[in-house]
Parts: sequence; C-alpha cells; structure tokens
Amino acid sequence: MSTKDITLTVNGETHSLTVEPRMLLIHAIREELDLTGSHIGCDTGNCGACTVVKDGEAIKSCLTFAVQADGSEIETVEGMEDHPDADGGLHPIQEGFEQEHGLQCGYCTPGMIMAGKAILDENPNPTEEEIREGISGNLCRCTGYQNIVKSIQYASDKLDENGEVAAADGGRAETDGGFTCGVENCCGGTGFDHTGGDNE
Repeated sequence: MSTKDITLTVNGETHSLTVEPRMLLIHAIREELDLTGSHIGCDTGNCGACTVVKDGEAIKSCLTFAVQADGSEIETVEGMEDHPDADGGLHPIQEGFEQEHGLQCGYCTPGMIMAGKAILDENPNPTEEEIREGISGNLCRCTGYQNIVKSIQYASDKLDENGEVAAADGGRAETDGGFTCGVENCCGGTGFDHTGGDNE
C-alpha cells in the first residue's frame, strides 16, 4: 500500500511520520508517537474517548485520518502538564477533575479533559449549559456528568482567580484584555510563536 509523509506538531513537538492514507489520527498518536493517554473506545465517533484538540478545536481523532491532520497542531492529555497554566503541576482542568471527583473508571477522562480545554479556550467563563453542550459528544458511563461539569467550572474559576484565561494558541490572555505567553519580555501579541521558537 502507498504511504504519505506528514508532519504533526503534537504537544509542541514536531514529528515527521510516514503513514498509510487509511491510518486514523488516533492510531498515529498512539502507535507511531507512543502517546497512549488518548483512548480508543468505539472507533465510530460516538464516545469521545479519543478527543484531542486540533488547531484549537476539539475533534474525535478516530474520525480523522492522520493525513488530514498534516501540518496541524495537536494537543493531547499528555501535553497538559507542560501547558503554561499548569505552572509545573496539574493544569487547572486536571486539578478540577481531581478536586471535584470528575472521574471514576477514568476511561473517558482524557477525552473529557481535552473537550473541557477546548471549551475554556473558546469561552473562559462558560455557563453550565454551555459546558454540557461542549461535552455532549463525550460519553461517560460512570459519573452522571455532574462532577465533570463541576470540574470544568472549577478550572474556569481557577483560571479566573489567577487573572488569566487560556488563549487558543497556548499563551495566556489576561482578563484585562492583554496577553502574556510566560516568556520574559513578551511582545504581547498573538501573531507570533510564543513558545520560544523563532518568529518569522
């Protein structure tokens, strides 16, 4: 079978892969990159266990071919610990799941965390209804969802307490409308590489 060379930036690290056109993104992430935090549940897009954030949007990686993600930036649950909002520990969403008992068996948790991150990236102060809508494509058989909603609300409150909210490109948008990426002497702009790489 023919193969295609692709490039994925996963959790800030660029990877060059040679994949078959039929390989699903979830399999590329798990098998080629050995990032097994994202789970395979249904392989039909119904459960959301495989949810990752692709170019700022939560997607089900079992419904996306790896070649469709060529050139994209992907965030998986493994990248949450290195996110600027984690401050060397748990990301506020992860902390929320711990503090609010948002998991039981844990199988859906990585997908729920990534769906929650995408919700907060788009809307830092979502209502309960908006959170429920945002996670509606992710199934949980254990919790009844209430504590998952509370976990995302916890993260929203925690980020708001810190005077910052997650920005879609991984930096931090200050609640006063400014921006900081955590880099010393940050330019405050959103059109640059705020990860310490070279800017064009």
